[in-house]
Amino acid sequence: MEDDDLPRMRSDAASLLSGEGLDTYSQDELMARIQLLEAEIVRVKAQHAMAAQHRKIADALFQPRETD
Repeated sequence: MEDDDLPRMRSDAASLLSGEGLDTYSQDELMARIQLLEAEIVRVKAQHAMAAQHRKIADALFQPRETD
């Protein structure tokens, strides 16, 4: 297994946020939080797409070539 495929120990802010009570937030604060989280989702998806593209390029470069 590649090192990139191994889980890494990190603080997981999303898990911390998901456990937080939301009862004390106003509607405006909740909408601001939604906007922030949606922006983070876009950022993470873009990073994932870039990593997938890099992996695809690396796999193409380093795969064994067929010989005739």
